[in-house]
Order: sequence, then C-alpha cells, then structure tokens
Amino acid sequence: MLYWEGLKSSMKKSGFLSKISKEGKLKLVDPSQDVSESYLLKSQNCIKSSKILLDATLFENSVSEAYYAMYNSMLSLLFKCGIKCENHSAAIILLNKLFNLDKLSKIISHAKKERIDKQYYISKEVVDKESAKSMVSDAEDFALKLRVFSGKLDEKSILNFREKFNKINR
Repeated sequence: MLYWEGLKSSMKKSGFLSKISKEGKLKLVDPSQDVSESYLLKSQNCIKSSKILLDATLFENSVSEAYYAMYNSMLSLLFKCGIKCENHSAAIILLNKLFNLDKLSKIISHAKKERIDKQYYISKEVVDKESAKSMVSDAEDFALKLRVFSGKLDEKSILNFREKFNKINR
C-alpha cells in the first residue's frame, strides 16, 4: 500500500510539473553562472534581513525572509543547470525529484508552510524568538548545503540533470 501511495503522489507531481511547463512557468534555458550567483547574493541578503528582523523582534517577518533565503538558493541551483522555474512548489518538487535532495526539500517545504502561515494568516499562536531563530538557522544550513552541492556540479552533471529534467517533465 505504501508503494502505491508513493506512486500516486509521484504521478500527481509529474502532472503538476507538466501543467506548469505548458503554462511556460517551467522550462529549460541556457545555464547561467551569472544568474546563479545573483540568486546566491539575494539569498545572502535575505539571511541578513532575517537576522536583522529577528533582532528587532519582528519574528513573523524574519520567518518569511528565512524562507526566501532558501528559495533564492534553490533558484540559484536551478539556473546553474539552466532550469527556469516560476513556481515555488514546482521548484521544491524538482529539488527532490531531479536532484534527489529529499531532506532539503522537506526543510524548504516546512519553511514554505511557515512563511505562508505567518505572512497571510492571523493566528493566536505568536511566533516566538526561538522558532524564528531556528528558521534562520535552517536557512543558513540549507543555503550552505545547496551551495556545496552546486559547487560540485560540472558540465557533465549539469547535462545529466537537464536530460533527467526532460524525462521528468514529459
């Protein structure tokens, strides 16, 4: 039963990626080290912002910036491989299905949920300093791990990921 549930989930994700592709929000582009580095800089700036907001006791805003630090790191990896993705959920799916970074995809999925909850909803639960601090720490760790992963990519591995992307994205 567990296998079947995983298979159904995988099929749903593939269908979602296909839909996003047909909308032009997910496609292969030329790999770009410049764009990749620009997103790394954005990620670093989001981490700085998140820390400043944390120190200013603006915990909900700190959580949002921590998420965007992760998201921009993810976009950096995608552009290094020449993949343009304009959908947060699709990018997270690719992190898992394309790059096999399951633990990191779970971390950013949780961060995305937290960002949405804090940004769009009013809750009786107040974000405390420790949970915001934990999110900032997660963002730093996530960004570092993706930077290390990305730094190991050569032309051959990028080509392999692009081919795998085409297979996933049918």
